[in-house]
Amino acid sequence: MAEHHYDVVVIGAGPSGEGAAMNATKHGKRVAIIEDKPTVGGNCTHWGTIPSKALRHSVKQIITFNTNQMFRDIGEPRWFSFPRVLQNAQKVIGKQVKLRTQFYSRNRVDLINGRAFFVDQNRIEVRGSKSSETLHFKQAIIATGSRPYLPPDVDFRHHRIYNSDTILNLSHTPRTLIIYGAGVIGSEYASIFAGLGVKVDLINPGSRLLSFLDDEISDALSYHLRNNGVLVRHNEQYESVVGDDHGVVLSLQSGKKIRADAFLWCNGRSGNTEKLGLENIGLVPNGRGQLAVDEHYRTEVENIYAAGDVIGWPSLASAAYDQGRSASSDIVDDEYFRFVSDVPTGIYTIPEISSVGKTERELTEAKVPYEVGQAFFKDLARAQITGEAVGMLKILFHRETREILGIHCFGDQAAEIVHIGQAIMNQEGEANSLNYFINTTFNYPTMAEAYRVAALNGLNRIF
Repeated sequence: MAEHHYDVVVIGAGPSGEGAAMNATKHGKRVAIIEDKPTVGGNCTHWGTIPSKALRHSVKQIITFNTNQMFRDIGEPRWFSFPRVLQNAQKVIGKQVKLRTQFYSRNRVDLINGRAFFVDQNRIEVRGSKSSETLHFKQAIIATGSRPYLPPDVDFRHHRIYNSDTILNLSHTPRTLIIYGAGVIGSEYASIFAGLGVKVDLINPGSRLLSFLDDEISDALSYHLRNNGVLVRHNEQYESVVGDDHGVVLSLQSGKKIRADAFLWCNGRSGNTEKLGLENIGLVPNGRGQLAVDEHYRTEVENIYAAGDVIGWPSLASAAYDQGRSASSDIVDDEYFRFVSDVPTGIYTIPEISSVGKTERELTEAKVPYEVGQAFFKDLARAQITGEAVGMLKILFHRETREILGIHCFGDQAAEIVHIGQAIMNQEGEANSLNYFINTTFNYPTMAEAYRVAALNGLNRIF
């Protein structure tokens, strides 16, 4: 068996593994990254973020074509099949894989294909299809990601029952679809399928959609999903999911039964920690397969770190990059270490949602004297030009110091718009102030101009 020696070994070539490996190699460490899939990129590139967002973009273009009066000169509204739209989205995956593969070769990181298995806290055995090799390491970073949580009483081998990974293999367009789980992934797919003209039942085990969002934003999402033909059912738990040759019947604990052509499970994710040999180093994952880490991304074994979805919250590709980079910052002892906690939400429903900072509910409960500044997209020249009039920007600020406390955005380009507010929120002292937006000239017409409009709206509320 071949043996190799490394300073740092990273397990998993998704966002957090890539962030960790790149930072370590740029600080002169000898680095290997182990990936059990044929290509790099992780769930983010192949089953999660990239394909779903590319799919959403294509669907959004179809909606624009079918609803914009200008396009009627070209022809009648068109129907597009799910596989055809997906085919267009898949092109991005190849580009991402090529780009990320180049990162490893260019930075001299050894990319090793196979399954990682801890022999002890300084050795990993990589089990490939043809041979095995042992890697000796000083530090290891577990960045194995997550996968959809699949309850054992649902038959996911049935050709009409899907999860958020396998839905990308859907080879037809169902007329009706049940989505169980109304979290970020469930809400995004409800938007996508509704945009393709599929009748969607969205089953939510909770009492409101995306309850971590500002209430006004959550309410807006509920309205627009319903407006696009999604039937949302709250406070419902499944009893059974049964598929036959003609469809799927979902029985709920409340006694209701719902039938559709296909069923999509989007309720929770599990960390990929089984078969890693963690018992050999004394690490025990929680019930969801996730690893506990301290404020420096160290597990209970001092030279073994973990980052990304495998540690749980917030389970976002954006956070995973930074968590992986930070874990290796702790190893190389550079100046950029931070514990990633101020992560903006980016939810790619149609329309999209993004927020950073506190919600109105949190500020009210904490008895913070805040005020609200609002800008509605329908009043912005840029939104009128693009025809994307749905949405709003909301700035929450302290009514005495004018410190920005929260930014909440709903509508086209929300995930881009939020970063301007985030940049000001991260300034120290008086630089974090509503005054910045009042005293700064924004390009006109732009969506960013919403900050000026919202700031002046908020200023008018102060007395």
